[in-house]
Amino acid sequence: MPPHVMRAIEERAEAVGFAALKRAATAMSEAYRDGRIARLPDAERTTAYLVTRMPASYAAAYAVLREVRHRLGTKTVASVLDIGAGTGAASLAARACFPDAAITMVERDAAFVDAARQFLPDAVGRTLDLSGRLPPHDLVVAAYSLGEIREPVAKQLWQSARVALVVIEPGTPQGFSLIRGVRAELLEAGAQMVAPCPAETPCPIVDPDWCHFAARVERSSIHRRVKDAELGYEDEKYSYVALAREAVALPAGRVVRRPQQRPGLIVLETCTAGGLRTERVTKRDREAFRAARKRSWGDDWGTV
Repeated sequence: MPPHVMRAIEERAEAVGFAALKRAATAMSEAYRDGRIARLPDAERTTAYLVTRMPASYAAAYAVLREVRHRLGTKTVASVLDIGAGTGAASLAARACFPDAAITMVERDAAFVDAARQFLPDAVGRTLDLSGRLPPHDLVVAAYSLGEIREPVAKQLWQSARVALVVIEPGTPQGFSLIRGVRAELLEAGAQMVAPCPAETPCPIVDPDWCHFAARVERSSIHRRVKDAELGYEDEKYSYVALAREAVALPAGRVVRRPQQRPGLIVLETCTAGGLRTERVTKRDREAFRAARKRSWGDDWGTV
């Protein structure tokens, strides 16, 4: 995340104190697993979220929006609507990818909105209200929010998107199931695929498998201490779909598993317009081998 945001989070953590922060993070984690809401003071709850979840949310949103920016090409994104903005992770990622866009953050948690405004003082903050039509924006983003809203609002969000809609959910079977449902519903309504799929054909992923990707997150010192973590990083797993009003150029395939590198051989599991494929690239094809060595989980593979 931007350095000024990390500094602000560290200052808030110092003000709350480590013991209270640790208790809040543990309570929030337990409540999440149990499907309930943790009853905590706003300062402790918000700061625990900023330390433990916001960096991962930002990493996933940035990875997705960077790909969307690439696929949209010259299409102008002058405004962004962030639905369920939380503490502003997706809005910060949108600011990094579309620096000139005006940003509107919609969130029902007042304490989270206050934190987000600290990081994005020029953004507009609104209380979440899905009872009426949302104001139109070029890009609408719903990151880790549709699963919490628990209402069928995909078409409502799509109606507000002048250029594109992005939906991100946890990289779990449940998160992917939600994404797959949004994908099918909006493609049927006339949306055009942007990412990650290389085609608008029916999804070839069959249960119990699921499509997801990973973003590497560098843990801060306070993050490691709060989580009792030994590693200096974690991988945030996420599923997503991005759809646009107009067609964009799509890759021939998408790498949907971490590449396997062996002596003289790279194995890529890819999703293509014709379904799932295993690409075995050897050194005999020097150009393809060099390209495969640069590919990571989630990257495109081949050109149209």
